[in-house]
Amino acid sequence: MRVAIYCRTSTVEQELANQLDKLKEYINQKDWRLVEVYQEQESAWKVGHQHELARLKTDASKRKFDIVLVWALDRLSREGAAAILNIVDRLKITGVRLISYQESWTEAPGEIGEILYAIAGWVARMESQRRSERTKAGLERVRKYGSKSGKKIGERGKDKSKRKKSGYYKRFEKE
Repeated sequence: MRVAIYCRTSTVEQELANQLDKLKEYINQKDWRLVEVYQEQESAWKVGHQHELARLKTDASKRKFDIVLVWALDRLSREGAAAILNIVDRLKITGVRLISYQESWTEAPGEIGEILYAIAGWVARMESQRRSERTKAGLERVRKYGSKSGKKIGERGKDKSKRKKSGYYKRFEKE
């Protein structure tokens, strides 16, 4: 079987290698052949920002692989059941299966898979909404009691990169 891996983290601070290493190991255990890795560090909420996912869908339509392996379904989208089902259906139309390392039921054959995909999509969206609500509640609490949140004044946006002095000298020579 020809396999493509799709990895995504929400921020650049997170490590894609945490997913990638395990997925490659899984492919080796199954005696499958890795043909492509699609990886990005973008939020799943930012519509249109998942360029690698778009490229994966295009390559799937060209039948470059038989299986797409992901760490978990929420790596595809946090927009809910409809978004995940849309991706799964689009892959299925091209003859490509989607398998999730964390949700082993994705390998099971049959109609029950669609229901389970819908539930997994709903859970991913609810988890993301709860995280957002907790963040908003924390910021509201901080504002209510007059505390500051985030970085201290002066730390925000401070550019610490070295500059060439020659540009400063040229500017003063003109005057």
